[in-house]
Amino acid sequence: MFESLLRRPEAGALLGLIFVAIFFTVFGGKLFLSPAGAASWLNVAANLGIIAIPIGFLMIAGELDISIGSMVPAGSMAMGIACGYFDLPIWVGIVITMGFGVMIGLINGYMVVRTNVPSLIVTLGTLFFTAGLTLFLSLVLTGNTAVSLKAPAWAKATFGDFYGPSLQVIVFWWLAVSLVYFYFLHFSPWGNWVFAMGGDKTSARNAGIPIDKLTITLFVLSSVSAAFVGMCQTILFNSAQVSTGMSFIFNTIISVVIGGVLLTGGFGSVVGIFFGTITFAMVNQGIYFTDFDRNLSSLIVGLMLLVAVLMNNTFREMALRYTPKKGGKS
Repeated sequence: MFESLLRRPEAGALLGLIFVAIFFTVFGGKLFLSPAGAASWLNVAANLGIIAIPIGFLMIAGELDISIGSMVPAGSMAMGIACGYFDLPIWVGIVITMGFGVMIGLINGYMVVRTNVPSLIVTLGTLFFTAGLTLFLSLVLTGNTAVSLKAPAWAKATFGDFYGPSLQVIVFWWLAVSLVYFYFLHFSPWGNWVFAMGGDKTSARNAGIPIDKLTITLFVLSSVSAAFVGMCQTILFNSAQVSTGMSFIFNTIISVVIGGVLLTGGFGSVVGIFFGTITFAMVNQGIYFTDFDRNLSSLIVGLMLLVAVLMNNTFREMALRYTPKKGGKS
């Protein structure tokens, strides 16, 4: 039974989560697991997790999207300019923000499938393109790089408010979309197609899998997710700035890798990414509950990433070598 669990992609993520939770509970004291303390790292996990799972899908499929680093501030500024500066209705701002995310996702997807240029290079280009476009339009339209926004009560309650002990409403969005993504990857035929793409695109195409359409869809999903997070942050903090979001690039990749997804594709799970995101958030916030030097946070994350890569390869090799015994027992 234990060996069967270790062969799963989320095995390393679960072990890492347990270790980190125990570590910061011991050295961080009761505050770390108190309602307010838990809210601090759950908020970070939610904002990161909504983007991390779509990025995980792309990595499982053998692709990568780093343009999310500029899509978060782009989504934030789109909402801020539309509804804060021009006083358009919130629903119009939502449509504009999500529409911009769809546009960038389509550009990424079409360029990857039509040119065969590696997705890292394509999204590196759209990263700077989107950042430059956001800055240019902000200055042209508002004359400033920051705008304020006062959202109506229903929008605050739905997208950007605090509940209980400083728990952001986006946490509930994160839990909801994680369930949807779990079904998509592990119980729908599209999930099998994603894994097939990461294993061998040529064989997947020969098997009749619409890899071009699926690739474009995954890029749209990651861009829209990043724009959604930016929009929620604008509504939550009543303001938007151009210079935010770049940390999401590495933080999402780290969370996904800690969650058991291989950089080479074809291996991973939504549960693992979910655990990996919480683990990263715990390290990111947990250091503030201890007496350790705050700079150690990056050191711990770096060590976790190295260990996660080694563990992921080990668990994948265990899964590949596994041969069921007669009678179906593992």
